[in-house]
Amino acid sequence: MSFRIIVLAKQVPDTRNVGKDAMKADGTVNRAALPAIFNPEDLNALEMALKVKDQIKGAEVIVLTMGPTRAAEIIREAMYRGADKGYLITDRKFAGSDTLATSYTLFLAAKKLLPFQMVICGRQAIDGDTAQVGPQVAEKLGIPQITYAEDLVSVTKNKVVIKRRLERGVETVESTFPVAVTVHGSADNCRPRISKLLLRNKHSRTITELQTEIKDYTELYANRPYLTIDEWTVEDLDAEAVKLGLSGSPTKVKKIDNVILVHKESTVLSNDDRDVESLMKELIEQHIIG
Repeated sequence: MSFRIIVLAKQVPDTRNVGKDAMKADGTVNRAALPAIFNPEDLNALEMALKVKDQIKGAEVIVLTMGPTRAAEIIREAMYRGADKGYLITDRKFAGSDTLATSYTLFLAAKKLLPFQMVICGRQAIDGDTAQVGPQVAEKLGIPQITYAEDLVSVTKNKVVIKRRLERGVETVESTFPVAVTVHGSADNCRPRISKLLLRNKHSRTITELQTEIKDYTELYANRPYLTIDEWTVEDLDAEAVKLGLSGSPTKVKKIDNVILVHKESTVLSNDDRDVESLMKELIEQHIIG
């Protein structure tokens, strides 16, 4: 039996550089105004999966991502770094999913890849910061979970030992398989792209992407089937429509305040103690400190 590792990854808007156009009038994220990136902690999770692959002969790393067609880019990015395969879960019926609907969809996708030993994902996504999807997927799969994972201590075909990052220290735990792991941002950064894998997978495309290509790649994909990134829709997952998208999302946003911090002025301090004293008085008077 092969050792299969599923990595749940997400393409997210880069919320680290939010400007005045980042939000729409209705309070939703204006994704067109923000560059799309590989969710940072999912990259940490990918690295942990690749470390397992390094230690278990014949292990296979499969990436699952849910999103529009352009989300296939992070599957390619994962394959450039060592992942073996990826599946894009895409359908307009998934639009508007909260963590409950998202975890239900990912649960169904993971079931299609049984048997597997590990499901690994980042602790949370930077566009939501809920840290709920990983644990919810584990609960739906009925498997144990290790959260806030920081370091892969050891792994064999029978068990894994992981160090967790806690609020006031660390904890080392072990688990048999199957197991779900959510990875903390303090874990090792993902390895860089590997030139050989970049050349091998640079033409990997989904069927939808191929339909927009100008060149005819029919012969290329016939000879190299590994270049095809499979797409899974609602029908492929045999999902219940009422549990998807907005209808399957009990989370309702009541209000969003669009706060933009704008730098208006600056103060240049000299080495004179009087400048520092003046600044301290000003900060105290404005109740910024003290």
